[in-house]
Parts: sequence; C-alpha cells; structure tokens
Amino acid sequence: MASVSTTTAGADWEYAPAPESREIVTIRPEYGLFTGGEFAAPLSGKHFTTLNPASEEPLASVAEAGEADVDRAVASARKAYDQAWGRMPGRERAKYLYRIARAIQERAREFAVLESLDNGKPIKESRDVDIPLAAAHFFYHAGWADKLGYAGFGPDPRPLGVAGQVIPWNFPLLMAAWKLAPALATGNTCVLKPAETTPLTALLLAEVIQEAELPPGTVNIITGDGSAGAGLVGHPGVNKIAFTGSTEVGKEIQAAVAGTGKKLTLELGGKAANVVFDDAPLDQAVEGIVNGIFFNQGHVCCAGSRLLLAEPIADAVLDRLKQRLATLRLGDPLDKNTDIGAINSRQQLDKIEGLVAAGEAEGAQRWSPPCPLPARGYWFPPTVFSGVSQSHRIAREEIFGPVLSVLTFRTPEEAVAKANNTPYGLSAGVWTEKGSRILWMAQRLRAGVVWANTYNRVDPASPFGGYQESGFGREGGRAGLAAYLDA
Repeated sequence: MASVSTTTAGADWEYAPAPESREIVTIRPEYGLFTGGEFAAPLSGKHFTTLNPASEEPLASVAEAGEADVDRAVASARKAYDQAWGRMPGRERAKYLYRIARAIQERAREFAVLESLDNGKPIKESRDVDIPLAAAHFFYHAGWADKLGYAGFGPDPRPLGVAGQVIPWNFPLLMAAWKLAPALATGNTCVLKPAETTPLTALLLAEVIQEAELPPGTVNIITGDGSAGAGLVGHPGVNKIAFTGSTEVGKEIQAAVAGTGKKLTLELGGKAANVVFDDAPLDQAVEGIVNGIFFNQGHVCCAGSRLLLAEPIADAVLDRLKQRLATLRLGDPLDKNTDIGAINSRQQLDKIEGLVAAGEAEGAQRWSPPCPLPARGYWFPPTVFSGVSQSHRIAREEIFGPVLSVLTFRTPEEAVAKANNTPYGLSAGVWTEKGSRILWMAQRLRAGVVWANTYNRVDPASPFGGYQESGFGREGGRAGLAAYLDA
C-alpha cells in the first residue's frame, strides 16, 4: 500500500515518491517555555523528548513545566492583562491578530512540514487543511475584535481575564488557533498547554507571536505532560479553562473547577454516525465515508466511525468502499502522495489494537486492504468491521483510529435510534437526495454538528461543539465568543 500499482488502458504504473523537503524547517535541539514574550529554561529543570511517530526518531528536547513554571506563566498573563491587553481597544487588538494570521500564511510550508514531522499526519492534510484553517481563525476573529458591542452580548461585554487552554495532539496548530484567536479577540490573555507528543508547532507559533510584537505575556506557552495541564486547570489565577481532549480527562477537569467560579468549555470525544440512505449518491457517499473516518488516521473527535447503511444498498456500498480503500496510500507523511500517515504514539496504537482485537473476539468481521506497514514507527492499516451490533465495544467506544464499524437499518426511525444510541453527541452525517429527510434527521439526531451530503467540513464562522459526554460550549462563530466574555 505504500507503493500502489494501478492499471490504466492495459499499462501498469506506480506512484513515484514525492517527498516534501524537511529542510524548510529548522528544529532546535532544545526548547524552553514561552513566558513573558521570551523563551526561558524551565524552573523545574526537566525536559522530555518529542518523537517523529513515523520513524520513532527523536526530534527535540522540550521543557517540562512544573508548578513554579505554571505560576510564572499565569503571573505573566495576569500582568499583561492588567497593564496592556485587557485595556487595549478592540481595533488595536485586531491588528495583532491580523499580523499573526499573515505570518502563519507566510510560513505555511514551514508549519506544515513541522506538523507532519511531529504529529505523523500526511503533509497534504497539514498543508491543505490544518495550516490554512489556523490562519483563517485568526483572520476571522480579528474581524470581531472591534465589534463585540454589536454581537448580542450587551453594549459593553468585558473579557474574563486569564484563559488557561489545554489542547490535544490530533490537530496541534489548528487547536491552538481555535483557542487563542477568540480569547485574544475578546481581550483575554492566555496560557496554552499543548499535548506532550506534539509541542513543536505551538512553539513555532510562539516565534510568530514574538514577530507580531504582542505585549509580553499576552500569550504564554508551557509544555509538559498531564501534570502541567492539571496545574494550569487548578491554578487560582486562571479565570477560564478551555479543554479539547478525551472524555475521561474532561470529567476530571469539570470536577476540578466545580465551585471555583471559573468558566469552562469542554470539547471531548465522539462516536459519530454517518447515515447513508438508499437514495444517496453512492460514489459521493463513499468519498464522504473515507474522509469521515480515515482523514488524519481517524484521529478526529468528530470522525464518522459508525457507518449506518440502508439495507438495500449495504452490500453495494461495502463493495465500493473496499475498492476505494485499496487505492489509499499508506507511508511517509512527508510524501505528497500519502493518504494514511502514522499513528501519533505507541500509547494510541496500543489502544487501537486492543479495541480491534475486542471487535474480532466479539464476532465482527474485520477487513483491511493489502497493506505492508513500514518496519519502524507507529502504523495501523485502514480497517472496516462488518457484522457489527450495537453491543460491540467497537460500536460503543471511541477508537480514535482508522477503524470503521458498519451497521445497517431499515427505516429512518431505526437510523435515528441507532445513531443516538451513544453517550456521545458531537457530530453526525446524513446522505440522501431528499432535503426534507435531511431536515427531519437533523432535528432528531442528538449531535452538535450534522453534515448533509458531506463530512468533516468546518469553518471559523460556524460554531462547533457537542452534547452529553462530548462536552459543552461552542467554539467558532459568534457563539464561540461568549465563552470568553463576562456577558
């Protein structure tokens, strides 16, 4: 699968390697913490190593923040809020956000290569999705900075103060943009804690923030493991916590902030249903199914990991889906032809393998296309399970990997019942030619986002978030501003 042969008009051909040069980005041997507008050695004196998941090659030594480092970052953010950013007119804040957005665009190739090296995702996804969307979030929220009084939150909405933001490893730069842009636009200062396996693009973003000349301490970036995130969540100097990550950690955070008066938004896990009716355009639906679950190796909280097929078309869709999966290319994330990159970490690969083994043990039928895996790194082939029942663990638990569970339904009512049979509620997809059926389904699906005849389409102007164990609050759009305002 790393090298795919295709027959056209009787001639065999293969994709030639098309690697992006890693020379475009300079990775420092060692990174400090970004506080007060400068990089500094950690007061903890500790460092950890971040790896390239495609090769297990060490990339850099990164500072590990301790309690004193969290204190320093929060104090820096508070000082910047009190003395500069919090009292700055919105039209002036907007100028800084525009600078950040333009700098991300100018350094887009550098960011894309670094993201793929540190995360394992294919370069074409970093290049075409993650980096442009990150810039778009700063552009979009820059436009709101001087219009908050007209956004429906009262004539003079005020910022909260210091925002503590903890982000995951699946979209490192994009999640940083999702958190920082609305917080800064509304006048808050920030302490950002990226995931320990993917800190490098956040630290490159720190360089952009320096170049944009934000007042020192407006944005602080602390790296480390879960203890650094817990220290930030529990810090009394933080007014707002925004977290994207697992449901288990989200529950711990909610318990930690209860009774403290801190505002909280949580964007957690999902087990989305992608529902295909018998009148759907099947070729288009198959592309949507592939994008829904195999984009970013399935490391997507809103991934369409449960495929619900109308019984009359189930066999036809599965046949087409298998043909399509056989054309996907797994391999070097920096190769522009690669469709499936590396799993982000050994820990995540172990979780995927464990749940897949449970699916086989419970009687579901596993299928993967012929797919030789590289000898080094963390890899898992695109996988489809048929014969799945709702009691199977693979239909109930978030796998967060390139694994699709297929179920069938006979009526729209049964489709809704099966789609809603989950503790999550982040997203869903509906495929049908009938607009009335799309609206009927959208009104009944318990999901924060429902896509119609498409999947995984996001926009800075559109709010994103879930219900139940997928969390609460919205990010993006006008609704996303409310989480950072005292209104």
